[in-house]
Amino acid sequence: MGQTVLITENAGEFRDALSDGGGLLGLDLGTKTIGIATCDAAWNFATAGKTLSKGKFSKDAAALAAVVQDRAIRGIVLGLPRNMDGSEGPRAQSSRAYARNLAQALDLPVLLWDERWSTSSAERDMIGQDFSRRKRAERIDSHAAAIILQAAIDALSGSAF
Repeated sequence: MGQTVLITENAGEFRDALSDGGGLLGLDLGTKTIGIATCDAAWNFATAGKTLSKGKFSKDAAALAAVVQDRAIRGIVLGLPRNMDGSEGPRAQSSRAYARNLAQALDLPVLLWDERWSTSSAERDMIGQDFSRRKRAERIDSHAAAIILQAAIDALSGSAF
């Protein structure tokens, strides 16, 4: 592996690195869990997947590598938890470090995507679909990952960067 893998916040740069398209993996990185979503190779729609219990990085990377293999994933979109004023705190720095480790472990480019409002949007959507409080708690992270991924693929497919 030794080579540097692309990690960017620029959707155009990420898209250029994946000129042949391919499935994408969306991640909502929490302190205790990792929400997972995937999208089709044509970048049309994001689908919420499962939620992993966050553990040691090697265990997380192995579980994510299995998803990458099963779904022919070509790139990763990782939520970047900015503060409401756009600044970055410890959680954003932790996500950046995770992105560096994941990019190297999986040898895939990573797009860091502003995730402000993703969890509240997911919660609102799930309430609208009449999910019970228990079901929302079980699935909120994967739904937030799908919202993050959908916003990114909308930008990747659009002309405005």
